[in-house]
Amino acid sequence: MPIRTGLGSKFNQFTPSTNGRGLQVFPVRVKKIILDDKTEPELFKKYGEWNSIGLILYEDAKNPLKNDDTRYLDNFAYPLFPNIKHYPLINELVYIIRLPSPDIQSNTNNFTTYYFPPINNWNSIHHNAIPNNVFNSLLPESQQKDYTQINSGNVRRVTDGSTEIPLGNTFVEKTDIKSLLPYEGDVIYEGRWGNSIRIGSTVNNANIVNNWSTSGNNGDPLIIIRNGQFSDGKDPWVPIVEDINKDKSSVYITSTQKIPLKAAQTNYKSYTTETPTSPDQYSGNQIILNSGRLVFNSNSDHILLSSAKTISFNAVKGFNFDTDKNFIINSKQIKLGNKDATEPLLLGNKTITLLQQILISLQSLANALPTVGTPVPGAPNIAVASTAANLSATLSQLIPQLESLKSKQNYTL
Repeated sequence: MPIRTGLGSKFNQFTPSTNGRGLQVFPVRVKKIILDDKTEPELFKKYGEWNSIGLILYEDAKNPLKNDDTRYLDNFAYPLFPNIKHYPLINELVYIIRLPSPDIQSNTNNFTTYYFPPINNWNSIHHNAIPNNVFNSLLPESQQKDYTQINSGNVRRVTDGSTEIPLGNTFVEKTDIKSLLPYEGDVIYEGRWGNSIRIGSTVNNANIVNNWSTSGNNGDPLIIIRNGQFSDGKDPWVPIVEDINKDKSSVYITSTQKIPLKAAQTNYKSYTTETPTSPDQYSGNQIILNSGRLVFNSNSDHILLSSAKTISFNAVKGFNFDTDKNFIINSKQIKLGNKDATEPLLLGNKTITLLQQILISLQSLANALPTVGTPVPGAPNIAVASTAANLSATLSQLIPQLESLKSKQNYTL
């Protein structure tokens, strides 16, 4: 596998500033980025094939090149962090730093250029791109309106649905993606598309309320994982707060919080005691999954559900079980219909066996009757008497068994 060696970039366009210890840190504008082996195949091969994933080609942010100037193809930098991937878009600004290269053991003077995550120019989680002609007359009029002058400088506020800024080959700008509103002490990780992780807490009496702080105390821990934010109808640059009932998919990991989840069904009529607390009223440590669809799949072993109390199933339209093999319920008592079921089910095999014996005895009597002649008046018919005696003896044995046909654990209405 090719390794990263050499100077990292030619630095023939500008002289970067230093921090007094020889480390050069300076802003550059991303011109290209290698993310696969198909989009830029020549660059992919030139810069180390799969070792080049995440590599950017850049120009000096202070001295941008003309559109037809390809000198940036010799300026490259690798992601600085190995485990956290935050790749920039084309036209976003990043800081780069020159650090020792992987072959430092053979030559301590060799270095490679690395880049930090994108600079937060517009305080936007979606993108922070600045084309190199943003502040000159070449900028389209529709794009000039995206930048509003405020006391501290320029702020990007897109209102027409488009910015005309080149961002990449597949990245489609969405001007309605909003940042999350932070609360004191929050640690927030946000993607570019309304997906986020908030590591936060209960925040009582906040100036802007949220839907998880109506119970518990300030500082009670909470984690919210959200994918797909809802639209609150406000300007896209105004931050938003998660809503479990409106966001597309959510995972809430709570400690004392009460989450106002609107469950699809809350029917607990099967309970006689210890009825579960409604999801929107429970305050305590729990994990809530909420989405348009939930799939639990185990492709090599079991799915195990365990509860200290009960497991409640609620469904609006039905509850189906499909299996290619056995469906086994092991319980001391099973009630079908509702919790008040009192009629025991009959045991199938025992019932069939007992009925067979009764029917065979009756059949024997029926077979004997046609062959019996008319006896002397008042005298017993020997054949009928003998068959009837056998039937009576059989019935005497079977009648006490009727009670045993009833199931001791399965009941219905």
